[in-house]
Amino acid sequence: MDAKQLSQELRQGKDPHMSRRRAIIGLSMLGGSMGQLVTLYQTGIVNHLPDPPIPIFDADRVDASNYAYSRFNSPDGPIMVVTYALTAWLAAAGGLDRARRNPFIPIAMGVKLVLDTAVSAKLAQEEWSENKAFCEYCQVATVCSIASLVLAVPEILAAIRTLRGKPDKNIAASNSTQ
Repeated sequence: MDAKQLSQELRQGKDPHMSRRRAIIGLSMLGGSMGQLVTLYQTGIVNHLPDPPIPIFDADRVDASNYAYSRFNSPDGPIMVVTYALTAWLAAAGGLDRARRNPFIPIAMGVKLVLDTAVSAKLAQEEWSENKAFCEYCQVATVCSIASLVLAVPEILAAIRTLRGKPDKNIAASNSTQ
């Protein structure tokens, strides 16, 4: 697909898969923003992250704990930013009909989202285990991952049907009328 057509399809194209992809991109940007806020705290740019008045949330304690600095000799905030950027990139890659033309892209996005959701759940468990508190910013990002996975399922299934030789007739029909 040439760049002009891709630009038009991504910005103006309409079909159910594209609508869900845009939602996934938005959720990925929100998750990445949460990682940016955590990064600002973890690197000393800001001295405090505000919490809602709910006792289980203590972002400062969680994001300054050993848990938050235990991977890759790095705080975990920048890692969140990178992972959500990769998810947004996978959601943005390809045109309207990518489940049929490039089925491995939505499948790769689906695998990434399954991993994101599993890792988020494991990290939430570790967060609570070490700190007896949660970082609300991290938990917003976790919800973004779960919601994105749910949104991605129809396109992933369409891509799998394509690989099995049974393309999604409804999407193909709607794309041929545009």
